[in-house]
Amino acid sequence: MIRSLYSAASGMLAQQTNIDVIANNLANVNTPGFKGSTPQFEDLLYDTQKQPGTELGTGDKTPGSLAVGYGTKVTATARDFTQGEFVAGDPQYSVAISGRGFFKVLMTDGSGTNGYTRAGNFALNANGEIVTPDGAKLVGAPTIPTGTKSVSIGPDGTVTLTDSTGQTASAGQITLSDFINPNGLKAEGNNLFTETPASGTATEGKPGSTGLGSLQQGYVENSNVSVVNEMVKMIQAQRAYEVNSKAIQAADNMMEQADNLRR
Repeated sequence: MIRSLYSAASGMLAQQTNIDVIANNLANVNTPGFKGSTPQFEDLLYDTQKQPGTELGTGDKTPGSLAVGYGTKVTATARDFTQGEFVAGDPQYSVAISGRGFFKVLMTDGSGTNGYTRAGNFALNANGEIVTPDGAKLVGAPTIPTGTKSVSIGPDGTVTLTDSTGQTASAGQITLSDFINPNGLKAEGNNLFTETPASGTATEGKPGSTGLGSLQQGYVENSNVSVVNEMVKMIQAQRAYEVNSKAIQAADNMMEQADNLRR
């Protein structure tokens, strides 16, 4: 019965983590480029009292085993990188990725580290640089000179500037980065991920080539979190937590009855 207390308690802890992840998903339902996460569960070690295939006195073997587990644990959170819905943004500096890939930006901590994001809600800073709302510079994007009338970003990442006289000129090329295992990226907050040994090294390319997505100017990719799905998951987690707490109460009552029998 002591084992049942630990097993049920592990279930409650796991469901608490589940609720924490769901709450974070719901909190970011309107965060540009946000990708929802799902906890991954594993069962714990087993107390195996009889191995499967144990030989009996008759020479036969048991078809199964006698094993009691010690509960569950959360081992990882898998991030869903499916594409979110596109919503209208700044007509010139907002860019959405249709397909695979990440924008590469320079982190603002002064370390020179690159960050990667799906959030294309860019803006222009005082130096004419295209940056994220937190000021992280979009790597590869040109500096927009004073007097520029309009900025055009093509599906292939080509940046074209139009000045006040109506003259156009090609100004640069925005590239995208991709990873063999995006789930291995480390979430840093501020809509940014960083490379890790688990994600593999970033590969860069022109949008629309080598499996990379194309760009759509004037749009921002919204969060891919479904409120309905998250609410269903929340109810399931709440019920699972409740059932595990009932199991603890039942085990405690059984222990109390056993203790009373000895008196």
